[in-house]
Amino acid sequence: MHNVHPLPQYLITRYHGWKATAYAENSAWYRRLADDGQRPRAMVISCCDSRVHVTSIFGADSGEFFIHRNIANLVPPHAPDGQQHGTSAAVEYAVASLRVAHLIVMGHTNCGGVAGCHAMCSGHAPELEEKSSFVGRWMDILRPGYERVKELPEDQQVRALEREAVMVSIENLMTFPFVKAAVESGELSLHGLVHDIREGTLWQAENGGKRWVLV
Repeated sequence: MHNVHPLPQYLITRYHGWKATAYAENSAWYRRLADDGQRPRAMVISCCDSRVHVTSIFGADSGEFFIHRNIANLVPPHAPDGQQHGTSAAVEYAVASLRVAHLIVMGHTNCGGVAGCHAMCSGHAPELEEKSSFVGRWMDILRPGYERVKELPEDQQVRALEREAVMVSIENLMTFPFVKAAVESGELSLHGLVHDIREGTLWQAENGGKRWVLV
């Protein structure tokens, strides 16, 4: 109980700046969000990476996106085993309760999780193979993607695997009965993106990920 400390001063200063400007200028909107609840049109599943700033990329305001972040923007397959599944719970809430119209999986270049998966699957990261590695077991989700890229020239494999992280997640989303039903009824559309951090560009998956085009 004694391991909780006050916020660093620089964060407190930034908060007070936000409260005095962005909040003060839009306080009626924030009160409406509080009283009426959220009605986001889209869910975004993105990486925890601090360089991926979804709301800035799309110029989104509070209440627009239901955002879930995890290592390498992965969605595991549907597995109703009675255990605790954070990503699956977020997807269920967004689709079944919030009834979002769009579900976007957004990967990015230079992803450490994807690079770790590549190293693990190619035998260069034995520490990630350990049962005690949370990162390694999470990145097992992407092993099918590695199988699809391992025959490419070595210098192309990691970039291709970053795209596979998006496509494997979309494939796994379709194993959730409520996602599949919403997609087939036309109530929900799935989208795959990769954000190039250096160039500031967005690549969009087409034809099941066989083609990627600039947005």
